[in-house]
Amino acid sequence: MDRKYLEGDADSDLETAVAHAPQVYRRSTHFGPTQSIGSATGVKSNPSARVIAEFRTLSLQITDTQAGKADALSNAATVKELSKLEWHTLSSNDVCNRLGVSEKAGLDTPMVVRRQKRDGKNVIKPPPNPILKKIFFATFGGFGSLLLVSSIICFVAWRPLGDPNPSLANLALAVVLLIVIVVQAAFNMWQDYTTGRVMSSIKNMLPSEIAVIRDGEVHKVPASELVSGDLVQISMGNKVPADIRLIEVSSDLRFDRSILTGESVPIAGSVDATSDNFIETHNIALQGTLCTNGTGKGICVGLGINTVFGQIARQASQGRPVRTTLEAEILRFVLIIAGMAASVVVLIVILWAAWLRRDHPGFINVPNLLIDCVSVAVAFIPEGIPVCVTLSLTVIAHAMRQANIICKSLSTVESLGAVDFICSDKTGTLTQNRMSVVNVSLGVPPQNLPIEQAMLEMSKGGEEDIKALAAAAGLCNDAVFEGSEKESALETRKINGDATDSGLLRFSESVLSVSDMRSSWQEVAKLPFNSTNKFAVKLFKSDSAKLPLLLSSQEQFSNEHILLLVKGAPDVLLPRCSYMLNRDGSMISLSPSNISEIVAAQEEFASQGQRVLLIARRILPPGAITDAELADLARVEDKIKTSTMELAIMGLVSLMDPLKEEAAETVRVCRRAGIRFSMVTGDFPLTATAIARNAGIITTPVSEIKHLSDLPHDLDMSSIETFDPYADNESRPMRSLVLSGSDMMSMSESQWKQALAFDELVFARTTPQQKLQIVKSFQADGRTVAVTGDGVNDAPALKQADVGVAIAGGSDVAIEAADLVLLDKFSDIITGIEYGRLCFENLRKSTLYLLPAGSFSELMPVLLNVLFGVPQALSSIQMILICIFTDLFPALSMVYEKPEADLLLRKPRNRKKERLVDIKLLLQAYGFIGVIHSLTSMVGAFYFGFQRQGIPFSALWLKYGDYDVDPDLLSEATNKAQSIYFFNLVIIQWGNLLATRTRRLSIFQQNPLRGEKTKNLWLLPAIVIALGLACLFSYIPWFQKVFLTRGVNVEFYFLPMAYGVALVFLDEMRKWYNRKYPKSILARWAW
Repeated sequence: MDRKYLEGDADSDLETAVAHAPQVYRRSTHFGPTQSIGSATGVKSNPSARVIAEFRTLSLQITDTQAGKADALSNAATVKELSKLEWHTLSSNDVCNRLGVSEKAGLDTPMVVRRQKRDGKNVIKPPPNPILKKIFFATFGGFGSLLLVSSIICFVAWRPLGDPNPSLANLALAVVLLIVIVVQAAFNMWQDYTTGRVMSSIKNMLPSEIAVIRDGEVHKVPASELVSGDLVQISMGNKVPADIRLIEVSSDLRFDRSILTGESVPIAGSVDATSDNFIETHNIALQGTLCTNGTGKGICVGLGINTVFGQIARQASQGRPVRTTLEAEILRFVLIIAGMAASVVVLIVILWAAWLRRDHPGFINVPNLLIDCVSVAVAFIPEGIPVCVTLSLTVIAHAMRQANIICKSLSTVESLGAVDFICSDKTGTLTQNRMSVVNVSLGVPPQNLPIEQAMLEMSKGGEEDIKALAAAAGLCNDAVFEGSEKESALETRKINGDATDSGLLRFSESVLSVSDMRSSWQEVAKLPFNSTNKFAVKLFKSDSAKLPLLLSSQEQFSNEHILLLVKGAPDVLLPRCSYMLNRDGSMISLSPSNISEIVAAQEEFASQGQRVLLIARRILPPGAITDAELADLARVEDKIKTSTMELAIMGLVSLMDPLKEEAAETVRVCRRAGIRFSMVTGDFPLTATAIARNAGIITTPVSEIKHLSDLPHDLDMSSIETFDPYADNESRPMRSLVLSGSDMMSMSESQWKQALAFDELVFARTTPQQKLQIVKSFQADGRTVAVTGDGVNDAPALKQADVGVAIAGGSDVAIEAADLVLLDKFSDIITGIEYGRLCFENLRKSTLYLLPAGSFSELMPVLLNVLFGVPQALSSIQMILICIFTDLFPALSMVYEKPEADLLLRKPRNRKKERLVDIKLLLQAYGFIGVIHSLTSMVGAFYFGFQRQGIPFSALWLKYGDYDVDPDLLSEATNKAQSIYFFNLVIIQWGNLLATRTRRLSIFQQNPLRGEKTKNLWLLPAIVIALGLACLFSYIPWFQKVFLTRGVNVEFYFLPMAYGVALVFLDEMRKWYNRKYPKSILARWAW
């Protein structure tokens, strides 16, 4: 079934907050075609951000595949194909030989013509838009096929089988069923959005013309005319038109791959492979990237949809192929209803063929048999369910939008309610992403100084080493102050840069003038921080006449020397350090005891939840890195890495990123709701553990926290207990586990299974690839996983998760990959979980409301007619009227129900056991409510409809058409009785509505008319509309003639009301008993 967000524009503040959130296209589900919800929310699609998310995911998947770790991927064919490409590993000569091209002259014209004819144009074509297929599934998806077959049968029963006296009622039923089919198909098609808009946006990122060498001459040709093997010239400003294997490069050739990677630092072109991964190696110029400097030549090895960009564009235009939990539930419900209807139809046909046709030949003829079969189908199918599901999702999404949550994909709303494991990022999610320096550590042995004490020493004209450390923190830093705010307070000045660099910059500026200090140095090269190296390096030269602050008077430094500054994780940089600066400026060699003291200082800071950075330097002598090497980015990166050795430690700096005010409460509420809450961070394990304790993610004493060494390496898999989120885990002690990225690299399968069973988990020093691995591992263990994140590197995990949750203010790529965007506070995720659970709860309530009258009580008259020979107490037309008119609006009002008070005190929904429709719900619908509905309606029909009209029940029971009654009297009495039955169902449903709106609480606890947290003011209008429609079809003469309906006396309004009150009373007693005895058999079988 299709879902659509709200029609109309979203509020302007939401558009501003998530200016680039995407349209998300989903695979077709069970009642119609796929649709986008982006434009309906006012949330704009950002194709470039989507491409980056797809690229990062694809890169990790290719790496896994090449390492033999491939799993069932959504785009497994693409990954497998790209992982097998070997153009980058072949020599230039081999590439030319395979493609039949000359390195100097390129292809000849006849070869170009043949290849253009064979391969077509170098364009990324949008996927086909099979409108006929969409119409077909919109019409025949779900219940549509059953209704169409029923309509055809009615037409046949009218004519020719009804000749010579065709029944007008049969024709009317056929037409009504057709109208229902057309309306549902139109409703589904109205929601459909094609993917053309995304594809057209992506095509705008590609070049139009390019220089190509053919027949030894350079030609400017449209990029669409390129063929495999074309020799292409690339120069500064060119967009790369295809995937090109570089065979000739200038030393300064650079490519901006930010369109794919999101990283603005250009990469150097290379003739030799720099990675086994085709999409990461530098000797492949990828389509859509930009040449920012230099020149080169290359051979086209990938064109059109077969380029990396083309494959990503295709993936970006498709939805996730996996059904959401709600889609699976709807499909299961359709199959249950279809199976039950088919079973009863087969039973009726068998009884007619083997018994009634022989023993009572005049009772049911073929047209009547067909109508009986249609009646069964109509009785079983709750035609209002598709609309209820759509409206429920829309209402929930609207409520979430009001709570500052953008829901980009409605089908994942319900999945959020089933989440039982949250994998949360730390920085910017649990913490404020506002780093500030709180401690420094200087000298030998290390002297740990709170920042206040260090500043006090400075104010007394103290140590120069603090100034040197601050200078290094300001130089090895990419953050800058906004130029117009020099007069404002340091704490409030705006900074362009990440949180860590911003904190270091404020520290540096508090000690000295960063701008003056930077003016003394010229940056000549750098190696940016990344999640693999975990350090950043900058190289400087200086020709200042005054000796720069960073150097001691004993050190020689000329304009030919290079100052190398590095900052990063102490555990990563310590093996690269050989010296340490003392507080007096002298340099000593590092000894094992010095290293132990530094590690102890790091652990002391980290145990307080602080991020610790080591800052070091090295003076490179003249010629260590030449000017030519500095100009060649590919060579200088390798040179920087090899030069980042024998470093001299200047000191440690610890930064604190405070927890968000709501973080601890959010974790507490999630855990109380039965959800395991884990943290995944790149921080040092001790830092991560301390923050996790502050946030309530870890509650056990430090001495009881387990690590990899506590997990047996080869423990028998069958002896490892799995974690059961639905068991009573509060009665036993919590078990906590902290793992690092290096731990994960060496873990056995047995250790992974043990780790998945812990209550409290923290993953530290992780890479994006490991975060993706964590998500996949918990999903494989049967968990419904939500991932929160705000960075570019979070995109693969956000896409893989059952529900990806991005934080507004984070990267466009994370927002693009996520399903939900929290616009205000992290605690809004609690609201999202509550609404996700409410969505499923309200759908169950709507389904339970529809089944007793719209299914069970409609089936009973058909079965009594066939089995016991009495007139059918409810006509097929009236069955349809109940399903699509009188029951629809009350059922829709149920989607506006507020959450019951204990909704977040329950365990997450067990997707394997708690289904949309299960035996408990059917027992409540058929065995309790349905029986009351049917019995009271039968009494109304056979006592008040027939008995009071002078037709005793004995004249009808087991007569099978041989009624000893005047036919005209019987016909009119039947019409009256059917209308009494009809009105009884319509009105007693009011009692069902009030009883079903809560599962556990009393109507007095969940007052529908009072209380902001309980009221539902849609109930009363829905009841009035339902009664008005019943009167419309029963009192207007035209409908009475065509539908054979009749008006009823006033007593048949009040009797069903009394029955409804009795129904509410009985259900209130049931709920009371279940609340008092929650472990009783009755409570265990409660829906």
